[in-house]
Amino acid sequence: MGWIAAACCVAIVAWYMRERSRRRTHAMMGGIHLDRTVPYTAEFELYHNAFSLCSKKVRMCMAELGLPYVSHHVDLVETGSYENIGRRYLAVSPAALVPVLIHNGHPIYESHDIITYAAEHSPTPDLLVPQDPQVRAVMQRWIDQSSLTGDDPVKDLDSTAGNCIPGLTVPMFAAMIADIPTRHIIEGLLFHRIKSRPLFFLILKAAGLRRLPKLAPAVRLINASWRRMGLHLDDLERHLASTGGPWITGGQFTLADVSWTVIFERLREADRIDALQHARWPQVCEYWARLQGRPSYRTAMLDLQHPLVLRGTARIAELKGAHPGFRSVLYSNS
Repeated sequence: MGWIAAACCVAIVAWYMRERSRRRTHAMMGGIHLDRTVPYTAEFELYHNAFSLCSKKVRMCMAELGLPYVSHHVDLVETGSYENIGRRYLAVSPAALVPVLIHNGHPIYESHDIITYAAEHSPTPDLLVPQDPQVRAVMQRWIDQSSLTGDDPVKDLDSTAGNCIPGLTVPMFAAMIADIPTRHIIEGLLFHRIKSRPLFFLILKAAGLRRLPKLAPAVRLINASWRRMGLHLDDLERHLASTGGPWITGGQFTLADVSWTVIFERLREADRIDALQHARWPQVCEYWARLQGRPSYRTAMLDLQHPLVLRGTARIAELKGAHPGFRSVLYSNS
């Protein structure tokens, strides 16, 4: 029997080594890659995820520009499985990231590069990008301040509001991962290039949403992220007050507004949007109301809400209402 066990171990190791070699991932530079071609059937095709912050941004941009595209939904583990590290998707995105926009077969990576590219290659390139260089610089500054940067964005909460979002999403991760089989998370641990992410999901899976307030590192991250987010919102409040709005650059709705819409949308999904205190951020509150009135907001976000996201938001709201300790520990800065 010993030789049978040894043979099985050898077979498993051989399978893993072969599979890992076929699922190698690596970072990709942003922008269009004319040296790469993937199969396509339409001028624009978008690989995206319903929950992904960056995917929401690109979808809203495409909706604002009126650019039709073929949609390819790619599951992340939060929405069911690690489809993004499957061999088929890695042929499109070797970094295993979403979104990816395909233009005539050539991939464009990084959401901020994608929205700029889409605007430039739309029939109305000035629709979301100001012609005035100084106004365009203002737009870019606020795009940068809303972006997720780096493989571990939570290490630099001060630089962007986008980097605060993963920490504020931790309760959502815990709520959603409850419905994901453990074997799917382990797949990420085996093949995802950023091991800390599936490892963190395993911890959340074991702890559960209800016991999240007992995970001291998670609590510190959530509260630090909210404190820093408050400072970014203070900046936005001052800026909107100085320009008079209604949008970040004044009268023109731009890519900066697209980028900030997804920040507020994630706060809404994580049931933290009630923390937008009108007394502290009156301009921001009115701005968020205007963003929700855009048809593109419904098309790109509300109409594509994933069932696991809806369930996760409802679980958080229920716990906040039923267990004051949950609210006081995780939402103490609200």
